[in-house]
Amino acid sequence: MGDMGWTARVGPLESFETMVDRMRRKDLLWATASFAVGLILIAANAYISRATPAYLLIGPLLITCLGVAVRRSRPILCLVFGVVAMIGDFALGPSLGTILIITDNSYAAVRYGPRPLGRWMLAVTSVVAVVGGAVAGFVSRDLATFAVALVQAGLVGVTPVLTALFMRQLEDQAVAERVRAEQVARLAELDRKTAVQAERTRMARELHDMIANHFSAIAIQSTAVLSRKDLDGAAVRRVLESVRENSLQGMTEMRSMIGLLRQDGEEAEAVRLRLAEAEVLAERAREAGLEVRFRVDGEARDLPAPVDLAGYRILQEALTNALKHGGKEADMVVGYRPDEVVLTVGNPVDGVRPGLPGAGVGIIGMRERATLVGGIVESGPHDEGWRVRAVLPTSVLPTSALPTGTPPADTPAPLTSPADAPPAGTPTPLTSPADTSPDDPPAATAPPADIPPATALRAGEAS
Repeated sequence: MGDMGWTARVGPLESFETMVDRMRRKDLLWATASFAVGLILIAANAYISRATPAYLLIGPLLITCLGVAVRRSRPILCLVFGVVAMIGDFALGPSLGTILIITDNSYAAVRYGPRPLGRWMLAVTSVVAVVGGAVAGFVSRDLATFAVALVQAGLVGVTPVLTALFMRQLEDQAVAERVRAEQVARLAELDRKTAVQAERTRMARELHDMIANHFSAIAIQSTAVLSRKDLDGAAVRRVLESVRENSLQGMTEMRSMIGLLRQDGEEAEAVRLRLAEAEVLAERAREAGLEVRFRVDGEARDLPAPVDLAGYRILQEALTNALKHGGKEADMVVGYRPDEVVLTVGNPVDGVRPGLPGAGVGIIGMRERATLVGGIVESGPHDEGWRVRAVLPTSVLPTSALPTGTPPADTPAPLTSPADAPPAGTPTPLTSPADTSPDDPPAATAPPADIPPATALRAGEAS
């Protein structure tokens, strides 16, 4: 930790051994220069003369310079050299050069040494400065001498320690800021990945709702033709025309979605799907051979765009599942209540005929759509049949029901996606989401009325 300051300035491609070698070279050069300056000061008589020869002052000078040579690699040893040199120098001199270099020993020990050492050094040097000044003043019986001694001891002992503590604090703050910046960058990357994953999920669900309907109709019509050997040429032609129309509509809607994804602007023109068009869904299901009894409870009214779209898609998916996996009839009810709208689609299930395979994402898609607007979806066996019931709030929508920035109600939102359906025959109360964008296409075109629905799957399987 003590070397954090100088390691932070090393280039990213520099090895640890190179850093150590460079540090040692710099410290050796600094020690050599300090020794040369000390010799010059001794030669210039920058010391207090005593009975001892002046050349003996070179010994403490050399010891303190040895401490400079290991100031960053061995900060504790540097401090030991400085203390020994100070004792020897005061016994022989003292000399100005040695005292100045000793201050570097103290600075290096506090800055590069263990963290607790700094607090101890500050306490010790402060006490020494006060005691030294007091002793000097007492011996000389002069207040001025006390003041001078106190200031000198503070400059030599306390100032280097305070400077080192201040520099170390700055380095710690820089490291903390760097760590915080790295954490922010990691969080931003996680947010980006989460947003990408959420967008992929929405796109997958949207693709399922837009395309699966048409392909389901094509599969149902093809299966019906293959299973009926008594159809005349006109009936077969009508089936092929319906298959072609569904194929073209699927391709058109795929191109529409690709165009929305490629659009640079935030707003895009799209078809607004509403629960008011539920009768159209029922009529298409009837044309496909499913007898749908549709009714509206309560007074129909305008709904928030996310609820309108979610309700439409839930009814669309429930009717598609009834057509693919249920019997020949279904009941669809749209109930308007003061603060919510209740959607119910029920159909009998014989559970005998094997039918068209499903991808297992329809029920999960309904659940996701309802959840986005704060609603729920319940799907499971009911009165010897299968029932899908959705309750969607119409008063206060959760923030997740609207795209970021709260765009207008008719502005399309990002596209979304599904997951897996529950096991067959298992009642599964599901919390369910809604899409927030009004850019979904209409349901697939149904086959001619004289073609029966395809063979059914057992209860609980979803598209």
